[in-house]
Amino acid sequence: MTANASAEAGPDGEVRPRVVAIGGGHGLAATLRAVRLYTDRVTAIVSVADDGGSSGRLRKLLHIIPPGDLRTCLVALADPGSPLAEVFDYRFTEEELAGHSLGNLILAGLMAATSDPVAALDEACRLLGATGRVLPSTSEPVVLKAEAEGGSVTGQVAVNATDRIQRISLVPADPPAPNGAVEALAQADQIVLGPGSLYTSVLAAAVVPGIRDGINRSSASKVYVCNLRPQDAETAHYDVAMHVEALLAHGVAVDQVVCDSSAIEVGSVRIPVTDVPLARPNGLAHDPTKLAATLSHLIG
Repeated sequence: MTANASAEAGPDGEVRPRVVAIGGGHGLAATLRAVRLYTDRVTAIVSVADDGGSSGRLRKLLHIIPPGDLRTCLVALADPGSPLAEVFDYRFTEEELAGHSLGNLILAGLMAATSDPVAALDEACRLLGATGRVLPSTSEPVVLKAEAEGGSVTGQVAVNATDRIQRISLVPADPPAPNGAVEALAQADQIVLGPGSLYTSVLAAAVVPGIRDGINRSSASKVYVCNLRPQDAETAHYDVAMHVEALLAHGVAVDQVVCDSSAIEVGSVRIPVTDVPLARPNGLAHDPTKLAATLSHLIG
């Protein structure tokens, strides 16, 4: 455990750390399911650069931040017995509603009613009986931009389909981070980035200036959880070391990296590496129990 005074004892007397998890989509959801196994003091900071599917449609129509990754994280932290959590991922197939999930529509309604994405997400957490908080990396819609060998690419969907990415940025370049996210980073005992799409999920959240600065200023243990395998096209041919170098190139420094080298090369990594089996039996996603055992050990 770090010397951070934020850790508190639970009802059983066990000291529970404050953990902040950063990224987006199903990768971040896997981390959240893992983290909640060793603490109930968790904050998710979620990328809001998505411009595809239901999220992209609602973003364009209602001028809100895209709700899809936020929904996925809310479900990951929801009370397992919550009836609402069970239907949050229900996806309509009929006419105008085709492709929209119920949770996306509920979040869109809450954002419209409150005019405050953070207040809307806090209310959604209450409705779902969620552990901790889910916060956007910024409360403003942003556009993801990448510089690649083939030139500039704009929009998360387009960036996700691009290889040989050199750098990503946001438009506008300096969107504000929510106060709650900055405070959570300052008080954290552990900060976990990933797993998930390196450029379009993890860095899309971490390059928000207030988030990046909060990570770097924090005295927490900072861990990067690498993807189980290279991702076409975004990180095709990447090894673990190249993931870490990409973080550093964007001004995000971590203390250690967690990986499972059964389907990805490690390479020459300049920080400590914990290489352990982390995959579910199908090999396609991180197993929350295995990941929880590793992350909880790394708090120190």
